[in-house]
Amino acid sequence: MAKKVTMQQIANYLGVSKFVVSKALSGKGGVSEATKERVLDAAAQLGYFAQRPVSKQMKSEPRRTDSSSSKQSVLVLMPNIRFQTKESLYWGRILDGISAELQKRDIGMAILSEQNAERLTGLINPDGIMGMIGVGEISSAMLLDIRRLGISMVLVDHEDDLIPLDSIFVDNFEAVHRLTKQLLTTGREDIAFLGNIHFSRSFYDRYLGYRAAVEAHYYAKPEHRTQIYPWLERSLLTLEGYERAHFTEQIKQWLVRLKQLPTAIICANDTIALSLMDVLKERGIDVPEQLSITGFDNIEDSYTNELPLTTVHVPKEMLGKKAVERLLNRLQHQDEPIVKLLVKSEIIYRESTSLKLDTAKMHQ
Repeated sequence: MAKKVTMQQIANYLGVSKFVVSKALSGKGGVSEATKERVLDAAAQLGYFAQRPVSKQMKSEPRRTDSSSSKQSVLVLMPNIRFQTKESLYWGRILDGISAELQKRDIGMAILSEQNAERLTGLINPDGIMGMIGVGEISSAMLLDIRRLGISMVLVDHEDDLIPLDSIFVDNFEAVHRLTKQLLTTGREDIAFLGNIHFSRSFYDRYLGYRAAVEAHYYAKPEHRTQIYPWLERSLLTLEGYERAHFTEQIKQWLVRLKQLPTAIICANDTIALSLMDVLKERGIDVPEQLSITGFDNIEDSYTNELPLTTVHVPKEMLGKKAVERLLNRLQHQDEPIVKLLVKSEIIYRESTSLKLDTAKMHQ
């Protein structure tokens, strides 16, 4: 069995005192943000966070995972309330999946939208909850505070480089890789990507799937290898916002800068794709005749839009269901390795692309 990583080892690694390491890892004041970040990075590299959490709760008897204790429930943490809400066409369906699975098991659910990491621990009663499910982006500081409390947690559509936790994703890389390959093999070879790769891990993985498909396609044709990077560089990877109105002006400026239109644009999600289609319609650019557009998520607006959108269907309720299953399994098997679960997606072909396939599914 591997030896436990101690605070003293982290201190020796950084050349600081054990007191500084203790302050940084405990979340208390007394150290600068820069020092705290160095300590957290070093702790992650040395495997400190991969160890089983040590706390009063974890040292005591394991929490009960049946439904006989009425005071226990699962806490769902959704700190990014600007766009991750119950009303969201994406996040709301994940919540529906979590709620339905917990209800089936007669387990209660509470939603916490606190954004301040310092206040979080004061709002949580570890004895009153079985565990937590984090939905969407959650800061490392929050995850570290939860870890200090010894609460088991599963993340949906997010993972943290510093704090290893079980996570549930759709197969972002594989789905966009398949979609991009399909566009490339049907003649749409000048493909750009639209979305902020720093917005979430899912967006970044979708970009990597697109990029891998483009590179493989052009490297298979030695005479065309010089065409790879110009199109990658013409992608818009810093798109800010989370609603259709946020993207309009940025997309307009990006299109003006392009010397020629691509033949297809892979968008990081449906909301971006629908905003792009609004701009293209305003400019008189025909979709899909002049270029094909694809999205991701299969939200309701993707098929009720005037021109239905080719997209990737994310089984949102299933993500929520699997998060509950994973959390309950973790409560029973605390010493098992960390798990990253990928749920299979489905490409839905609609009128925003000119793909002519026998397997195309005009799905609503």
